[in-house]
Amino acid sequence: MRETSYQVAGHRFSVRVSDGIELSEAFAPYAPFAVGAEVSAVAPIFRLEVVPEAALTMPRGAVLEFEQDDEGSQIRVFRTPAGENWFEFLLWNHLAGKMRVSGDFREASLALVAHGAFALGNALMVMYALSTAKLGTALFHAAVIGYEGKGYLFLGKSGTGKSTHARLWLKHVPGSELINDDNPVVRVFPDGSARVYGSPWSGKTPCYRNVDLPAGGFVQLAQAPYNAIRRLRGISAYASLLTSISGKRWDRSLADGLHETENALAAQVPVWHLDCLPDAAAAQLCRDVITQEES
Repeated sequence: MRETSYQVAGHRFSVRVSDGIELSEAFAPYAPFAVGAEVSAVAPIFRLEVVPEAALTMPRGAVLEFEQDDEGSQIRVFRTPAGENWFEFLLWNHLAGKMRVSGDFREASLALVAHGAFALGNALMVMYALSTAKLGTALFHAAVIGYEGKGYLFLGKSGTGKSTHARLWLKHVPGSELINDDNPVVRVFPDGSARVYGSPWSGKTPCYRNVDLPAGGFVQLAQAPYNAIRRLRGISAYASLLTSISGKRWDRSLADGLHETENALAAQVPVWHLDCLPDAAAAQLCRDVITQEES
């Protein structure tokens, strides 16, 4: 059995792979986040073990708690009579992997059925979101641009244009750089400061950068026949963040942890709403307004 440790946003986790299972290409996005023995001595937030398919069978009596379908990528979550969590990862309705998770979200076993990189990526992303929910940490569905020493997150439903808007910044805003294109991590610290981190999960655009920046702001995107931006405050700011954070919200303890993080971010980090066209003017307007308000 082979074991490797990784660290994302200061949180370490480890992955063990049973002998005979070949996943070297699937781990390529994680290479920038691998850590040495001195860090590995710290207790991980979770351990995931990749085991043969025959090693995992869903217990009888498991109850479906939640299911999600995002552009053909599906997740089903079950609760077993013993209090464990059981996940199924599907791609276009075909089972890709199944995972057993302890009740405290610290230990997991994953069996790959097909599409190994897809199943592994989803399993690790889910485990990271669950195990950090009470630690001031949130995994966002967003694209992130770094500009003048700060990270700006573009939020919105799938198909809204997050990646498109990020590309417009890269093309028309000199000095901007892509930090992550789909699943960055944001962490709030006890002093109220917040930082955005690159992650091993970046959707369709490979961008696996182990970098971090102070969080400069969140921008909720909406397609429109014009460009206009406005600042959100209070409950409107909180609500705009709520729908972009991954987590097991039907679990009360995890939901409470995410609520504290969302509340802190809405209070400390500027949030805007941008109605926009997919053009250079939208990126330039966004840049001008959010940097001017901060100065």
